[in-house]
Amino acid sequence: MTDGLFSRIAGKRKANSSAAYACSMRYFLYLLFTFTAFGSDSLFNGKDLTGWKSDAKGDFAYWTAKDGVLHCQSGPKKKGSVLWTTKEFQDFTLTLEYKLGHGTIDSGVMLKKNHDQIQIGISGSLKRDLTASPYIPGKGYPVEGKEAIATVKPEDWNILKIVVKGSTYNTWLNGVKGVTYDSKTAIEKGPLGLQLHGGRDMSISFRKIEIIEQK
Repeated sequence: MTDGLFSRIAGKRKANSSAAYACSMRYFLYLLFTFTAFGSDSLFNGKDLTGWKSDAKGDFAYWTAKDGVLHCQSGPKKKGSVLWTTKEFQDFTLTLEYKLGHGTIDSGVMLKKNHDQIQIGISGSLKRDLTASPYIPGKGYPVEGKEAIATVKPEDWNILKIVVKGSTYNTWLNGVKGVTYDSKTAIEKGPLGLQLHGGRDMSISFRKIEIIEQK
């Protein structure tokens, strides 16, 4: 009887210790992921669109900046738009926060011109969330990070991290690893873009867009 009681107590202590350790590790990884962008350069100043250019007619018709947030809203004709950086990049670590708005969100980060991209939101072709997964023209979505996608917060800010080195793309979403993908169509150098997909009635917001260039 006494031995059984001690065993149960020891088991509970071990379980509590394991749970506390797991909680501590999650918190450590969250802090590590959150502060990855320390020492980075900000691509968005939080008040206007300095450092960006739009490919849409009407200049920045679908993009507004206010109070630290870059907001994207589709127009009545549901035309697509990409907001591009005026600067070009080669190898880098990009970290940004995004928040889903209304409608079916189909957005993404364009990697060095209108070609390879990292998806944000619902894929128009596959009709499911493929955030942090690469879209490759001609191949669709060759890989997807299901564990990362499961962390999407529909009504709160999400943290997306993209590391590009040569032709290799690595992604994380809310601190969870998304994918590693080696692209045969990677472009050596070019601007980065935030996408508003055409044919959608949608809105999405971005903030804290930070980049570290790898020299």
